[in-house]
Amino acid sequence: MSKSWTQLRERIVLSAERALKRTGSVGPLELLQELGFLYSGHVEGWTKGIPALTPIEPHIQCGAEKLAEVYRVFSQWVEVKGLKTVEAEYSRRGVGGVVALQVTVDGNDERERFFRTHCAAAELTPKKTERLQQKLTKAPDLVVFITVADDAKCSECGGEIERGEFLFLEQQRPLCIVCADLDHLVFLPAGDTAMTRRAKKHSPLSAVVVKFNRSRKRYERQGLLVSSEALAQAEDECIADADQRAARRKVAANYRVVIDQRLVEQMTAAILEEFPHCPAAEARQIAAHAAERGSGRVGRSAAGRELDPKAITLAVIAHIRHVHTDYDSLLMRGVDRQDSREQIRGSLDNVLGRWRGE
Repeated sequence: MSKSWTQLRERIVLSAERALKRTGSVGPLELLQELGFLYSGHVEGWTKGIPALTPIEPHIQCGAEKLAEVYRVFSQWVEVKGLKTVEAEYSRRGVGGVVALQVTVDGNDERERFFRTHCAAAELTPKKTERLQQKLTKAPDLVVFITVADDAKCSECGGEIERGEFLFLEQQRPLCIVCADLDHLVFLPAGDTAMTRRAKKHSPLSAVVVKFNRSRKRYERQGLLVSSEALAQAEDECIADADQRAARRKVAANYRVVIDQRLVEQMTAAILEEFPHCPAAEARQIAAHAAERGSGRVGRSAAGRELDPKAITLAVIAHIRHVHTDYDSLLMRGVDRQDSREQIRGSLDNVLGRWRGE
């Protein structure tokens, strides 16, 4: 057995464990996302009914041999841990009702069932199992898109759907907001959590509004379409308890500060354990930078919060690259990123070795 295959198997098991711990269940699609073989943005687009992403199987970025190994090791892991299986439903909600989503190219029943099967802890109580089943079979919200193309047309009335206007997909066919019977709803922009939650609760019909961000290559939530009556009721409720919510936000903000400080302290200790000769002040600087809330850095990832040694090492490497080598200067001179990394590899390895005490 080669070293690369051994590492792959270890990585599969660790990824499955992380996904199970984070969400309470794990299926093949969730595992592939955790491994980085399936882009979560593609899965999100698939659940919204984007034609180019349906079915989702061709978008798995992994060779056939390696993919077969992923499924084999995952099945062995499920058997060894004695996990219980719960069948999920991959679907999207349309104006005409709930539409099942196809995973595989050929639509084979057995393979579709394999992808729908989630695994949960064996000790899960019947009540928790029922809640998990409801969560996995719940159809997602209606989704309306803000058009970013110049040439969209309604498949029903033939009218132009101009850039910036709302578009709904029904069975992969574009519909204008009128033909989709959603034109009586009003738009509530994202930003006020309480208003959004209450308006959605009171609205008999609602839809999530998203827009494709071309630079980030993903769909981003813009707000909700809700009934005007529901919006008015939500506004009244928000005005009535504004003071109490402000007080709760202050308490929550203080709690987040404490949690973040604790993470920085734990990460600093983990860095010094892995790199005992790293200056303590610098270890804290690395931890504070990597764990900054909302930064998207490795310290905020699931692996980072769990103090995974690989995540810790990545944070240290990033710091050394920018602070202890000429990497930034090379980039400013126009040197290609990969070439720059190759040029500073020796310097980086020297600092890593010194901090490890080698």
